[in-house]
This record gives sequence, structure tokens and C-alpha cells, in this order.
Amino acid sequence: MVDAQTGRTPAVPFRQFVLKIHSRCNLACTYCYLYTGPDHSWRDRPRLVPAATVRQTALRIAEHVRTHRLREIRVDLHGGEPLLTGPGPLLEQAAAIRAALPAGCTAAFGLQTNGTLLTPDTLDALAAAGFRLGLSLDGGTPGLNRRRLDHAGRPSWPAVARAVRLLSGRPDVFAGILCTIDITADPAEVYRSLRALDPPMLDFLLPHANWSSPPPAAARRTPYGDWLCTVFDLWWDGGPGPRVRVFTEILGLLLGRPSSSEAVGLSPVVALVVDTDGAIEQVDSLKSAYDGAAATGLDVFRHTFDEALAHPGLAARQRGRDGLGEQCRRCALMEVCGGGNYAHRYRAGATGFANPSVYCADLERLIRHIAARLAAAVGPALPPTGPPPT
Repeated sequence: MVDAQTGRTPAVPFRQFVLKIHSRCNLACTYCYLYTGPDHSWRDRPRLVPAATVRQTALRIAEHVRTHRLREIRVDLHGGEPLLTGPGPLLEQAAAIRAALPAGCTAAFGLQTNGTLLTPDTLDALAAAGFRLGLSLDGGTPGLNRRRLDHAGRPSWPAVARAVRLLSGRPDVFAGILCTIDITADPAEVYRSLRALDPPMLDFLLPHANWSSPPPAAARRTPYGDWLCTVFDLWWDGGPGPRVRVFTEILGLLLGRPSSSEAVGLSPVVALVVDTDGAIEQVDSLKSAYDGAAATGLDVFRHTFDEALAHPGLAARQRGRDGLGEQCRRCALMEVCGGGNYAHRYRAGATGFANPSVYCADLERLIRHIAARLAAAVGPALPPTGPPPT
């Protein structure tokens, strides 16, 4: 809805707060964009978030909740690797936020981990505090995780396998698995090996790349789209299994539902990041574009989250269609694709982020494939996807 006085769409309040607990990681994955990419801000930040920053962040979240009368929020504790702190600081941060929230608002807490430091005692403590844990993996076998090494070059799989066994017995705590796509890996092997771990959810992520730093060249025009189409067919035809987020998001969009992911669709982004020094930032994926791309110049000690809503970078990602470049606005798949992940649109120079995704052809391949499978199952009563753009 457009404001009659300003002519602008009112900002949508933040509902997801990603809080950095530890700014370092005990792994050195070969494809990591955070520690080997163009942004070096992590080097100058505290390794562990100070208690004063935790308290101030909790107050800012509560302030935002009261201002916008929010009934529920999501808080994700991230790193680096958040379990480098041990469970104590994680529980303290959750307790500080819950204590600050006004009555009538509940917070769901999540933690994303590489799993190498998870122990039964830590899992029990986090579960008792209401946490749900997501695991980062490249597949369900040692070979598929060959890129996930520690700083001495040793494989992470033995420790991660223990974490998988712990989480597979705790459906109340296991949130799912994030998997960054490696197109040199067999998609069927990756999917089947991950499905065998019995996660409630899988999310396949395109590696962070852009027009100025493109993904590796491949013999096929749509290598990532082809890879995902193979996995989709296995998932679609395979009977009950885990939810695969990128697929359910696209299916929902084809059926007219709004998106809840920044990877596809036009729904406004409602997440922000608070780093270990209290800096208010945009999502980490932007750090793959250039040094300082995620920065806002704001922090929790001097600024409110409403001030962050007004930041041009965050505002641009709430504008829906109007935030896209001309080529995307003319595309028949615009409502479903949404231009793809914002970070993947970057091109150095005048156009900045006003471009299609560097994975544009891959996304078109996947969306049209899913639309065709859906139409064959339920009939042609779907929003038109039109012919491929010329």
C-alpha cells in the first residue's frame, strides 16, 4: 500500500535479527566468501560479542517490537562459528532478549552451525532454551564434504557426522541443512545422501557470485539450473521427504503465495545483522560483492532499527518490483524470480545492483521446469510464465 502523503510504500519492520556471536570460524572452507572474499571488516571486530553489546542489542530489538507492535520475531545466532563461544554466551544472549521483550511478543531462536563443536551437553542446553539448530553441509558423505576443512587442512566430516547423529535423534531441535551447490558433484548423490540424514528441511544455495566476480565457467549454459532440475525431479517423484526450501518457495510463488526467502520472489527483506561490535549491517551475502557492501554506518549504541529501515540499501530491498532493473521488470518470470538473490545482481560501475542475477539463465531454467511439472500435475491454471525473454 502506497502512503497518500509521501507517495512511497511504508517500510516493513524487521522481524528477523541475525546476531553475530563470534566473528571467527574453526573451518576454512575452500569456497567461503566471508573470510576469503573482498570484505575484510571481520578482521577488526571483536572475536566474541561483549556483554554490553548483547544488552544494547536486546534493548534495540525490544524497542523495535514495541514501536511496530510485533507479536513474534525470529532471532538467529551466527558467526563465524557460534559454538566457538560454548553454550553459555548463547543462552545469555537469548535470556537477555527474552527479558527485554514486551509482554505479548515471543522470540523463536535459531543457530546455524558447522556442527564440529556440537556435543550432547551443548545440544541439551540449547534445546532446553528453545533453540533450533541448522547444520551446514555439502552432502551426506565424507567425499562430498571435501571442501569443508579446518585451518590445518583436516577434514571436518568425522566431527560433523557425530553432530548429524545427535541432531537426527532430536526432531524438536533439528531445523535442517544448508547446502552450497557444487556443480562438480553429482546432484543425485548429493540429494540422496542428504535425504538419508533425515533432516526436516534442505536448502540448496547458489554459490555467492556476481557479474564482476562470476561463478566458474561451465560447458553448459545453465549448469546450476540443470543441477537443481535433477534434484527437483528426484524430490518431486520420490514420495515423502524433507522440505526443500528453494523448491517450495518457487511452487508457492507459482501458485500466488508470497515468498519468505531472499533467493526468489519480491517480498520485502525483513532481516538485518548486528555484528560483534554492535554494527548494524545488511545480510552477509552482500560481502561477496565488494568491501563494505553490507555496511550501513549505523550501530546499536547510537541508532535505532527504524533508522536502519531508512538506509538506502535496506530500503531498496523492500521496494519489490520498483527495486529491480529494467530487464527484470520486463521479464515474464519477474513475480517468481524476483531478480534472484540481491548480492548476485552486482556489477561494478554505474549499474551496481540494478541488474539481473548472474544466475539469471539458471533461475529461468529451474522456474520453467518446476512450472511445467506443476502444470502437468494440477492443470494449466497457473500464473502465466510467458515465453523466454528475447
